[in-house]
Amino acid sequence: MFSGSMVAIVTPMGADGGLDWPAWDRLLDFHVREGTDGIVIAGTTGESPVLRLDEIEELTRRAVARCGGKIKLIVGTGTNSTQSTIARTRALSRLGVDGVMLVTPYYNKPPQEGLYRHFMASADASAVPVILYNVPSRTAVDLLPGTVARLARHPQIVAVKEALASLGRAREILAAVPADFTLLSGDDATLLDLIGAGGKGVISVTANVAPRRMHEVCAAALGGDMAGARALDATLQPLHRDLFVEASPIPVKWAVARMGLMGNAIRLPLVELSTAHHETVLHAMRAAGVSLKDQAA
Repeated sequence: MFSGSMVAIVTPMGADGGLDWPAWDRLLDFHVREGTDGIVIAGTTGESPVLRLDEIEELTRRAVARCGGKIKLIVGTGTNSTQSTIARTRALSRLGVDGVMLVTPYYNKPPQEGLYRHFMASADASAVPVILYNVPSRTAVDLLPGTVARLARHPQIVAVKEALASLGRAREILAAVPADFTLLSGDDATLLDLIGAGGKGVISVTANVAPRRMHEVCAAALGGDMAGARALDATLQPLHRDLFVEASPIPVKWAVARMGLMGNAIRLPLVELSTAHHETVLHAMRAAGVSLKDQAA
């Protein structure tokens, strides 16, 4: 159901802080044209913590109207409140998307039983398949493989995005869940290791900048050509690394702006990429063959 290179898409904004709708259309068209396998709206890379619900609804409606049926569309509906997550999941899952993504509740650090009950109640509210999202470095809570296995029994919970870059963790999850449950990488740099272990793809930051190459890497790996996939991925490794020289999505928004697809606005408390890192990110983009709006820069 969900596989390949799915972009954790950035959210374009204007200098006034409002959402940039023409740029949103350009980004959607760009990913359809470049072969991205799916678009994840309002994930961490999309600045979900600073988006209002009405903004997420409008981003989703516009995406469905523009490219629904052409590409998988997933929207982030998770919060650290179960009541809020249920309400968001119920509303957003009925807008024509293919799935919803639920991040582990952040800051309040629930135990595994709390995570289990939170996700079960939220999945009950969803009209579409659910992807769990485990990112301990941001949430301070780790969704353990045993809990994933329990949750995989819910008919709507079909996948997990695992951002803990551990091959051992990937194997532990796959050994515990049904054969038709999908493991997705949340770490571009170790994507191929995860596919080698049995994963089906990635929800990617790098795909914002190099979508066709990320699609090709995944297609090669999933098709059994791991040597070819590694050769393609070698040119992307600097991007995988340097799009995190500051907190994401600071560097990736700057990079997409340099491609001429949108402006470089970002909402507080995040700020624009420090000039000290500009050349680092530019070097990684050039290594990946990314076209810049100003090639002389």
